Amino acid sequence: MDRRQLADFLRSRRERITPADVGLPAGPRRRTPGLRREEVAQLAYISTEYYTRLEQARGPRPSREVLGGLTRALRLSDVERDHLHHLAGAPPGPPPGPSREVRPSILALLHRLPQAAAIVLSATYEVLAWNDLAAALMEDFSALPRRDRNLVRRAFLGPRPAGRRLYGVSDVDEFAASAVRNLRVTAGRYPDDPEVAGLIRELLDGSEEFARLWAAHDVCAAPTLCKTFQHPVVGPVSVNCDVLDIRDRDQQVVIYTADPGTPSENALRLLSVVGTQRMDAPL
Repeated sequence: MDRRQLADFLRSRRERITPADVGLPAGPRRRTPGLRREEVAQLAYISTEYYTRLEQARGPRPSREVLGGLTRALRLSDVERDHLHHLAGAPPGPPPGPSREVRPSILALLHRLPQAAAIVLSATYEVLAWNDLAAALMEDFSALPRRDRNLVRRAFLGPRPAGRRLYGVSDVDEFAASAVRNLRVTAGRYPDDPEVAGLIRELLDGSEEFARLWAAHDVCAAPTLCKTFQHPVVGPVSVNCDVLDIRDRDQQVVIYTADPGTPSENALRLLSVVGTQRMDAPL
């Protein structure tokens, strides 16, 4: 345990958080930036005396429960959480569940790709963020409840409008097999997360195909380089599929682009103009 480094780290994290960030009133006579020590202690469910001793490099080694409380109180990222545990001499266990928070820089990136459809996926294949072209190509995710934004659930359990499974993608069987392998890795990484366990139970109960693939215990998946969407209005749209890993959040940015000069590029251009409005609706 490095008491001095732990003390300095806690102080630096405390000073960067405003009372408004954690729902506390600013109040008068606040002479230091960030939260007061007693406010951090209150949020972490520990005594002010104990927290003060930690910041003064005089405290005993904190338990994992205390470190968990400090992580929540100081709103630490996953990387900061791990650093806190290492400073305290208690190497971190697995995070409780997949992160659903998308960095603002990634959200900005999606909207700086006007000629590409792009989405952000969690470790459980939940669509966390998307740009306008992705909504036009696939679906208006903003109109869906959260559970219906999960691509694995949609691939195995539907719905299937007009008989199209998962937006009519050409590699749906390969996607399904790959998703099962990756989901098994996710289950091993987050063994105590109830949402991961619940999703797997739902898929096992509702899909014989998923149960068969799950029973194989495979954990290696080859990347998909291209696929074709069967769009209900503009027809087939063939795209290149590139994936960027966001390792600190256990997320992926999936970017779909069409080759220049192809009918698929023209289809994407048309979709970028009309968005999610129904072009086949009667006048």
